[in-house]
Amino acid sequence: MADHPVTDQKPLLDIRNLFVRFHTDAGLVHAVNGLNLSLRKGRSLGFVGETGAGKTTTALAALQLIQSPPGETRGEIFFEGQDVMKMTEAEKRALRGGKIAMIFQDPMSSLNPIMTVEEQIMEMVSLHSTLANARERAREMLTLVGIRPERGKDYPHQLSGGMRQRVGIAIALACEPSLLIADEPTTALDVTIQAQVIDLIRKLQNAVRTSLLLITHDLGVVAEICDEVAIMYAGRLVEAADLRKLYKRPLHPYTQGLFDAVPRLDTAPGEKLAVIPGLTPDPTNLPKGCSFSPRCPNVRDVCRERSCGMTEHEPGHFVDCHFPLGSRGDEK
Repeated sequence: MADHPVTDQKPLLDIRNLFVRFHTDAGLVHAVNGLNLSLRKGRSLGFVGETGAGKTTTALAALQLIQSPPGETRGEIFFEGQDVMKMTEAEKRALRGGKIAMIFQDPMSSLNPIMTVEEQIMEMVSLHSTLANARERAREMLTLVGIRPERGKDYPHQLSGGMRQRVGIAIALACEPSLLIADEPTTALDVTIQAQVIDLIRKLQNAVRTSLLLITHDLGVVAEICDEVAIMYAGRLVEAADLRKLYKRPLHPYTQGLFDAVPRLDTAPGEKLAVIPGLTPDPTNLPKGCSFSPRCPNVRDVCRERSCGMTEHEPGHFVDCHFPLGSRGDEK
């Protein structure tokens, strides 16, 4: 399908025409708008975009954690060939943590403050595994993420931010899920600890062959971990390709804007960083046509009238733009 990036191999996660709306006092929030996304087994996908683009909402929809009301979810979500949206509540609970696990942005808010970290890993193992010795598995997972097993008796507040994030990773991987969703896993950490967590996720993902959906706004982190990249803006995918293709030749003006805004080592002292002009659109009042058109340097009348939709500009490289960068007619 022209508007749906697919591969020859049957995808592990296959999201089709996903819409997520929220009914609020301020109006109807259009959080995700016709999203198509797929991820193959053993692959890692960087899901990139500004805050509010709809990345986390998409992940929560895949886990069926959008509360209704106020949320409203339409579309199809398939995991290992099964329609997640048609599962029973018991099947959904078995899916979460067992086959799909999530590392949250703030480990302090996702960990239980009145349970030791060992108990929290044991609880996950007991819910989703038939392993007889959950305590032994908990100690094994702590060792795997670089924490001494005896620290398992500690409570979350007794650990540093980096150690809490490692505990979150241990909990997520305790039952060897088929898919790991990491939601901005390094945002709250200092640079040195960020590098350690990135390296740990990469090593563990390769070791257990777990597929990875990495939600982030950091293109540097994506380059370290991911095989493929999907760029999201205002609830829609605007570009998707494998890592090398997209980094070598971004096609969408928004993607290029993200790359231009990345600080460079050769930037002259005092030189201002590049920025994308304007603000992301109000999700209760999205512009007609391409949502990026009010900020786009290459905008044309047709862009303001209708969206192009995701099309395959070159083999394996999809973009939602009437005038992809580098093509004829993209320059003013």
